[in-house]
Amino acid sequence: MRDRAARVRTGLVRSSPAKSNQGDLRIHVTLDHLKSLEGRVRSLRLLPSNQPSSSVLNGRHASRLRGRGLNFEELRGYLPGDDPRTIDWKVTARTGEPHVRVYSEERDRPTLVVVDQRMSMFFGTRHAMKSVTAAEAAALIVFRVLDQGDRIGGIVFGDELLSEVRPRNSRKACHRLLSALERANRMLNAYAPSDQKPMGLNQPLSLVARSARRDHLVVILSDFDGIDDRTETLIAGIARRNDVILCPITDPISQEIPNDLKIVVSDGELQVELDITHGEVRKRLETFSKGRLADLLHWQKRLGLVVLPLSAGKDTLSQLRILTGGAPENRGTDL
Repeated sequence: MRDRAARVRTGLVRSSPAKSNQGDLRIHVTLDHLKSLEGRVRSLRLLPSNQPSSSVLNGRHASRLRGRGLNFEELRGYLPGDDPRTIDWKVTARTGEPHVRVYSEERDRPTLVVVDQRMSMFFGTRHAMKSVTAAEAAALIVFRVLDQGDRIGGIVFGDELLSEVRPRNSRKACHRLLSALERANRMLNAYAPSDQKPMGLNQPLSLVARSARRDHLVVILSDFDGIDDRTETLIAGIARRNDVILCPITDPISQEIPNDLKIVVSDGELQVELDITHGEVRKRLETFSKGRLADLLHWQKRLGLVVLPLSAGKDTLSQLRILTGGAPENRGTDL
């Protein structure tokens, strides 16, 4: 049969790989899925200007983002409604008439999205894997930045790879970043070698420190597994000349551990049952999960960062909308 459709119906060949390999999008993302998020980003607010009072990017909730710089445009006479802070007092004193300095916001600000796709992210108990939530959030941010007219680039890292895409104001750079993200996400599986040493967060952060010299927006999406004093030093250095947003990705079980939970943990070869009903085990798990978030909140105060916590137990876009002062989409959040 030369008719492929007929051959598929009779079982002589398999159907299209694009359809057969779609899989469960809660476990692994596809490039098509990430691209489909572009039409939903208009509702996001990532620029520091005109942030609503409920947004965590507003100065009432966290250190205000510096945003793009300002370019001087002109010097003109004062008009009713002008901000008195823009008055040029030297020119006003010299001419005897109030004058203001007019500025315009710089365009084409570079943004770096750093996305964690290590095995520690390959975990989820309710809605999706943490790795999927990070990938979706990264795609949404990438498309929003591109829509704002800024340059977009990023670093995608897993235990076996580290991919860098230099910031460009182009769809080609966007496609390269999303392709790297899909590739890293697809490498995560339950049969990964158990003897492989995980990549630390400090390695990609060192690359960020070299790439983002100044005036970048750096967004880090990770569960921040394995952070240490060196991590804090690197992030402090990056934040000194750039705006930094930390997006800790958590699973609901780390925040609310059920009283009667018994789980089996495996490294692909060996497995052990954890009885969370045991008081000491439960206490250590709660202390561990809460301690990591406490470290990030400490960095937020000390280093002037913004923290946007995301849960793998809810729809990614709805969370970002709420955190940036918008209303959630009318979509189900739990499966």
